[in-house]
Amino acid sequence: MKIHNANNWISNSRRTLSGSLNNLTSRYHYSSQSNNTLKPEVPQLPKSARVVIGGGGIIGPSIAYHLSERGWNDIVLLEQGRLTCGTTWHSVGLCGQLRSDLTEMKITCYGRDLYKKFEEEGHGVGWKDSGSISLARTKDRMTDFQRKHAITKASGFETHLLTSREIQEKCPVIRTDDLQGGIWMPTDGAVTAPDVAMVFSKLAKKNGKSLFMEGVKVEKILTKNDRVTGVETSDGNIDCEYFVNCGGLWAREMGIKSTPNVSLPLHSCEHFYVVTKPLKEVERLMPVIRDYDGNIFIREWNGGLCIGGFEPNSKPCFHTGVPDKFEFQLLPEDWDHFQVLMDECLHRLPIMQKAEIRQLVNGPESFTPDSNWLLGETPEISNYYVAAGMNSRGIISSGGIGKYMAEWIIDGRPSINLWKYDVRRFTKQHNNNSFLKDRVSEVLGKQYSLSFPQAEQSTGRKLQTTPLHDVLQSSGAVFGQTMACEQPLWFDSSRDKSELYIHKGSFGKPVWFDSVQHEYRVCKDAVGLVDISAQTKLEIRSAGNEALEYLQYLCSNDVNVGQGNVVCTTLLNQNGGIENQASVVVCDQNRYFLTCPATQQTRALSWLRRHLPAGGSVQVSDVTSVYSGIKMIGPHAQSLLSMVADISTSQSHFQQHTSMVVNMEGIQNVRIVRLKHGLADCFILYTPVQHSLKIYNLLMEAGQSLHIQNVGHLVLRHLAIEQGQGQWGSEFNSHSSPLECGLSHQVDLNKDDFIGKESVMELEQKGVQESLVQFSLESFDIQKDSWPWGGEPLFRQGEFVGKTSSCAYGFSSEKMGCLGFIINKEHGLGMQDFVNDLNVSYEIDIAGRRYQAVVVNRCTTGTPK
Repeated sequence: MKIHNANNWISNSRRTLSGSLNNLTSRYHYSSQSNNTLKPEVPQLPKSARVVIGGGGIIGPSIAYHLSERGWNDIVLLEQGRLTCGTTWHSVGLCGQLRSDLTEMKITCYGRDLYKKFEEEGHGVGWKDSGSISLARTKDRMTDFQRKHAITKASGFETHLLTSREIQEKCPVIRTDDLQGGIWMPTDGAVTAPDVAMVFSKLAKKNGKSLFMEGVKVEKILTKNDRVTGVETSDGNIDCEYFVNCGGLWAREMGIKSTPNVSLPLHSCEHFYVVTKPLKEVERLMPVIRDYDGNIFIREWNGGLCIGGFEPNSKPCFHTGVPDKFEFQLLPEDWDHFQVLMDECLHRLPIMQKAEIRQLVNGPESFTPDSNWLLGETPEISNYYVAAGMNSRGIISSGGIGKYMAEWIIDGRPSINLWKYDVRRFTKQHNNNSFLKDRVSEVLGKQYSLSFPQAEQSTGRKLQTTPLHDVLQSSGAVFGQTMACEQPLWFDSSRDKSELYIHKGSFGKPVWFDSVQHEYRVCKDAVGLVDISAQTKLEIRSAGNEALEYLQYLCSNDVNVGQGNVVCTTLLNQNGGIENQASVVVCDQNRYFLTCPATQQTRALSWLRRHLPAGGSVQVSDVTSVYSGIKMIGPHAQSLLSMVADISTSQSHFQQHTSMVVNMEGIQNVRIVRLKHGLADCFILYTPVQHSLKIYNLLMEAGQSLHIQNVGHLVLRHLAIEQGQGQWGSEFNSHSSPLECGLSHQVDLNKDDFIGKESVMELEQKGVQESLVQFSLESFDIQKDSWPWGGEPLFRQGEFVGKTSSCAYGFSSEKMGCLGFIINKEHGLGMQDFVNDLNVSYEIDIAGRRYQAVVVNRCTTGTPK
């Protein structure tokens, strides 16, 4: 019978369901690596272990395996039920490597290679070398593939762009007449997920005395002085040095089983797929198909098909907690909710008209607010690590996550930059349960939706606002969310109020271009006002000079300067990498005011507190929400300040990198800091939040004759990139040296010992092999061409030498500008000569087209003080 629509097809399929829920469950309950004993003998809980891992899905055993590969064998893994009983057992096992950035691709490619190695060694993980094809229905999707292909090709990963005809040849069972093309990754495949977890478990035990205990529940993580000391379990207590939360669906609940609580923002959602009976048209090694624009994936499954996806509006579940004993269980079928995916399935696969359904599977998965994993050491408790929130990417990523988590635990940091996934990227506000339920309903669907640069989430907004939010909103501010706080990105008074929080983004000329260009001119010719209240603000104080000694040890620059001075500095780790970049204001005797980017709030506070001297002689307080911040920027900023403050604002009286406390219209103790932003003069006013609106109104009223206007954060970024100034998280991170990033002036090697000093001195003597460079593009049409947004490959004389990090159009130069790191591959040539060679040419590849790039700032390396 020919089925003309999904409703008829579903109704027909219900009559042909083969096997019950229990039959499908039993199919996964025991992997090929497990014994089929219903009640395994549980060994006695040891008194102590070096590492205790909570959770026996695929991530926990992977970490145990990789720790054992590094020689750490005193490991105990605790699983409250049976191994893989949470989400791993019902995973479809897709192993797709193609990702939006190289870091995640390194993780996924490592996992793929490891699973294939396991299979070749006879461990039986069900590896299938099928390859995969991702489909593009739209030109924008094809542009996204072209961008990814450019960086994967340059980096040595094998991908191929395909036409619709070539896709049809590789996979005849799918419809291709509506496609723009696709991208083929021949080394992709699939595994049997529970078997991978069992292999990790088996090999971890084989490598040493690792112990995997089933039926043992974590009741409490024990701490002393905010450091892990042990774990209380349903079978007694065990002492340990390290605890790793791999609780999956239960990770957030496990986070509150300690004092202090650990904030882990994740929430479960229902996740669906169907499995058909065998179809003669389906080949065993049929490529995995990802039809992103249809929100579905397709893979071969025991001669039939497995089709699932990520519907745009998902169903959060377990809002009040995961049910007790939810082990090897599924959620109820919901054919009505699956309808949107079934429609796309029937569209893409004509053979589904005659397919018989074995089962509609509905299994829970956990998701995070930004769709990235939760990894690393938690800010609340030392030696408490987390690897959770897999966002339905846990199988392919488990190998790489295990590897880098083992490095994090053993070496103190992973060998690659994982800030994008670091648990410290969130604040406690993100752990609000109502916010999470709202946000993950959108996040699941965005697994496959097209991710444009600078796009914002639409759910969970206004979680935190500044005191100026409402007045800025009425002035046309278009907001973006940073560390849960709404910040004005640009201003457009013509927008409807409902559009001030939603902006789609684009691969080409952005919708904000004209607005930001106007704001740029305001900052260059008049005075602009920016709300920077979300900026991280910390106060450090002591009774004696302990605060100074403490900051001198943490900061690479000399903060032993007179009262009222402002020191721009980096805070380094022992390897000389930049943990943070900050401004330190010397307020008065033994009191300091430290500011840094909003994104660093949790990270900076954790870093400072973990280096506090014993005994409580130094106090660090987070005063981010106590003070608002207003930045005045532009040539008329000095005149404006002189009109409202009771001080002289001339350069001779109020110099750059100094601070004053002033009175403004009856408001006392307003702290003003004078700095440069790019080349623009700027003043930052810090005032208690209750006075911020009054200060703002005062400035706006007084500044009318100076043509004052509101401006947003995007113009600040343009002004910085214009001068080749990078920012933490984009240009540099904890693996970057200040000598590589143009920040040598923030390092004083003449001062006494500070964290990272020895590493900086060694690198200075050795010479850097990487450098941040500023480029401009030639023959670039801002109206028609795809824009660079960061991550584009850089070529020197045709050889791949790095990638861009940030880009911005130069409104003065009228050229597209890019910042990027290049690597010196000619080891006999110094970095200065390598970059400055006038006989070489540079190119930047944007979506498959190479543009000539001219070095503007030829070399950002320098000599420390």
